[in-house]
Order: sequence, then structure tokens, then C-alpha cells
Amino acid sequence: MKSLKISRVPLPTLACWPQQWPEHDELWYIFNLQLKRDLKLDWFIRKPTDGPVSYNNLEDALKDVKTANTQLLLTLDTLALPPEERLSIKLKVEKMITAEGRLMDEESWMLKEAFNRHVNDPRPKVEDLLLPPDLEKLREPLFKLLQQYPYIRYARLSQFGITLIRKDDNDWTKKAVHDRKTAIYCAREKTARGFNLAGTNHWGKTKAEIRSALLPRANQLLQETGFKMMLDDALRRGQRVVVCGGFVFWYEDKDSVGWIVMQMGESSAGKEGHTLWREGTIISKNHGRIVVLPYVKEGGELVKGHTKNAPHDGKAKLRHPDHYVELPFEVLDGDLMYDLLGRMKYE
Repeated sequence: MKSLKISRVPLPTLACWPQQWPEHDELWYIFNLQLKRDLKLDWFIRKPTDGPVSYNNLEDALKDVKTANTQLLLTLDTLALPPEERLSIKLKVEKMITAEGRLMDEESWMLKEAFNRHVNDPRPKVEDLLLPPDLEKLREPLFKLLQQYPYIRYARLSQFGITLIRKDDNDWTKKAVHDRKTAIYCAREKTARGFNLAGTNHWGKTKAEIRSALLPRANQLLQETGFKMMLDDALRRGQRVVVCGGFVFWYEDKDSVGWIVMQMGESSAGKEGHTLWREGTIISKNHGRIVVLPYVKEGGELVKGHTKNAPHDGKAKLRHPDHYVELPFEVLDGDLMYDLLGRMKYE
């Protein structure tokens, strides 16, 4: 979650991106990625003089920022910087925007999957909700919120300036502090509680647990006709690695294994300054269960992808040199995991 700081001095804007306003689900504010005087990049909330500050829906916001980013990056060419410095900054900007897009896609499909897991849950009746005697006006808006997210235990009712906590099944008589911190908790609660986790927990650890919970579903996709058709199509085009969100579908032809699911990892050198190298390849010298995609260092060096084990897994079993494989990869764009976990485009 970006802080709400405003640049006090004029700074070059090299990109922009929307972020949901935690206090209001239906509002998206625009943040500018600006180059500070020490040549470091940072996010600042957009000023009215720079264009529309907020949007009422994500689709319009994304459409505008993606168009704007093409032009904003050209600002680099007007700055009095050495060519190598401009290249380094350009790669950092591209990496940060790619990371924002991936983060948005990931959190979007996690929320949709949380919702889908409870679509058949019983909903409370409006008359069964227990509320403080002086807050009877909250009955209808709380009822509407629980029709959509019946599993949540934190409920923010922005129009009334109140946040409630569920004590028992329908007991909402306990109030929480109504501030930006609890607004963030309430937003995360809609995803986390769908997987029996709390929105107040560490968000990074919560998402790691959700990815683990979704891994069996990713494996199940390998048995579904529509998804198998998509992978077969990729294989006919020479693609043996297909990247979908945080999962990698990998074709292993040794011993007729076929398609398997692996998890996507980060470079051991860290993420700072790196951006995805889509024309690169992955060379596998072991049977690790983590795939690191090819990337470009901030100095312009192209690094091939590789396989490895997760921390604490021990060393990955080595392949015989005759069985090393070097493979291209394909990234599926769009609302990735919603398409995979819900609609099957190939059916």
C-alpha cells in the first residue's frame, strides 16, 4: 500500500498507476512514479494539475494510465543524464510498472477465488443481525455487504464512518477504530477470510498461504479438457513453459512425465532493478520446483532463467548434462487466474 505523500518540489514523472483508496472500495486514486533529485524513484499521489486524480472504476483508470505511461517514459530522453544512467532508470521504471500490474492481477484473482469459495454459503436474514441499539440505521447496509461477503468478520461502512467487528454468528455489536489502518484490514479481510485467514495478519504471509491453498487447484487444471487444449496448443507452437500468475506449467518429456505445475520464484540476486526478459530462455540443470524467469539487470545484462528449490528444501536433484534443457516461455496476459480458475476459454 503506497503512502499518501505529495511531492513538495517539481519532479519528473516517468509513469503512473492506480491504487484503490482503502477508505472507499469504489474509488481509485492515481499515483505518479517520479524521479527524485538523488535519481531514486518513488511514488507520490498525483496532484490535480497533473491530470485526473481519481476514477470511479478500475477499467477507466487502467486504460488511461497505460496510454499515459507510453508518453511519460519518453521524459527520460529530455533529462541531462548519461546514456547508461537513462537505461538503468528506464529498466527500473519498467520493472516497477510490471510489478504493479502483477500485484494487481494476483490480488484480483485471489479476491475472486475467495468470493467463489463462499458463493453457496447461507446468508443471514436482515432481522437476525445484532447491532448496537443506537445504530439501527446500519442494518440494511450491513445486510447488503454480507450478501456479497458472508464470511467477513470486519465490516467497514464508510458512508456512516463506522467499522464493526463480528463477535458471534450474527453479533455485530462491537465497534473497531474507524481509521485508515482498519480500512486496509477490512479490504484485505474480503480476500483473507475467504481462505479462513484474518485480514489483520501479515499480508505477505497471508498471500503465501493462499498461493499454497490454490496449488492443488492449479494441478487440477491439468485434468480439465479446456486447459489441456490450451497447453496442447502451446506445445504445438514449441512452447514448453507457460506462465500463469504465480504458477508455471512446465512440460517434462523425460520418462513421459508430461505437464507439471511449478511455482514461480525471484532471482537470487534480488528484484531491485530487474525486469522480465520476454525473449529470454530458461535453462534447467536440475529438477527444482521453483522457476526463475529470465530477467534484465539494471545495467542491461541479460540473464537466462533457471530452476531451483525453495529455501529449506535442500539442493535440487541434478539432471545429467545430456538432459539439460533450454526452453522458451510464454506468459498468459489478461485476468489470468480468474480465467483459469473459472471460465475456460478453450471449451
